[in-house]
Amino acid sequence: MTEYVIIGDGISGSSAAETLREEDPDSDITVITDEGESLYNRILIKEHAKGKLPEAPISIHDEDWYDERDIDLSLNTHVTTIDPDEKTVHVHQDENISYDKLLIATGGTPTQLPVPNSDAAGVHHFWTFQDARKIKESAESADDAVVVGAGLLGIDFAAVCGAQGVSGKYLMRGDRWWRYALSADGAEIMHDGMRDVGVEPVFDSGVDRFETDDNGQVTAAVDPNGERYECDFAGVAIGLTFNTEFLYETDLEMENGIVVDEYMETNLEDVYAAGDITRFYDVLLGEQAQNGSWGSAKEQGRVAAINMAADERSEEFQWVSSYSITHFDFPFLSFGHPTLGDDHAERRYSDTEWRRVAFKDGKIVGGVLIGDLSPQSTFKQLMREQREVADQADVLLEQSVDIDKLAPAQEQ
Repeated sequence: MTEYVIIGDGISGSSAAETLREEDPDSDITVITDEGESLYNRILIKEHAKGKLPEAPISIHDEDWYDERDIDLSLNTHVTTIDPDEKTVHVHQDENISYDKLLIATGGTPTQLPVPNSDAAGVHHFWTFQDARKIKESAESADDAVVVGAGLLGIDFAAVCGAQGVSGKYLMRGDRWWRYALSADGAEIMHDGMRDVGVEPVFDSGVDRFETDDNGQVTAAVDPNGERYECDFAGVAIGLTFNTEFLYETDLEMENGIVVDEYMETNLEDVYAAGDITRFYDVLLGEQAQNGSWGSAKEQGRVAAINMAADERSEEFQWVSSYSITHFDFPFLSFGHPTLGDDHAERRYSDTEWRRVAFKDGKIVGGVLIGDLSPQSTFKQLMREQREVADQADVLLEQSVDIDKLAPAQEQ
């Protein structure tokens, strides 16, 4: 009987456990997590923090779900080391858990700002369900807020401020939000969305230090220019630090995450990885890449499990990811790898509609849609087909994209 051990109970770890049970009904499956509750929806916790959704719908799997599938779930369990030679996982209770195949799906922990008082009361990071509970409670009693981190996670804090009636300042180091993927035209639509919910973008800013009162509660953020912004609530989202400290004594290949191939296998025999933590070989892009979307993590867990249960590697991870934002009066969606590529095409259609498509070697590798998301399926199809279409950008930028107007692939 094969013994599978999964470290991490996020969507990738849980997806892998479910798939392993289907693929290998007689196996022994253990899921280890240092969280105190089983799988919940990380996408919906932001709605809870906004005060829009109670806790109940956010939970995905209760502990009975694991029992019904004969999966051993170990909550509040911290992995200290693994021994790939002995094929054991060592946990903090001074216990060794043996495995035949191991999946690492530990994700990351929000990176803390390296400035004074960044751990003060009222300064929040947004990743776990427990974080969302604390953010909701803190925002409900706050008057003024600052948000730090001009990316996809930071904007969730801006939305919380808007939903909870908190006056906010969004402190950004550059001249626009998500400057690696958006031009000034696209970013301005997002800036207007922030303003509409009561959050003012502040550019060429950031945080040099937080100030606190005698009780250790944050009272203000001071930026590198010396500007002071009063706040009793601060949201920090400057990226993730991957949870790999228990792997430092191994020969696992890491490069800003765990390096895996297209089968989700690491350089160590019978050791796989899935989810945010991976730097995977993207068969569509033709190079190593990273992706933090929910759908990508779920699919990586499934593909890893398929290959763990098979006698030989049998399925590649091939996925076009997407990430949506629904906080404003207009929708937003990024797909693929919008910050990569060697060329791009973009167009603004109205005050709330903009499109950007990124290309590499003539092929679409990602993009951003604001206001009108209808072209997403066409763009994803072209990515999967790996068609060279950069020379036909005028067709891709038409308000209604007609794929039949593109030159057939065989005539290119």
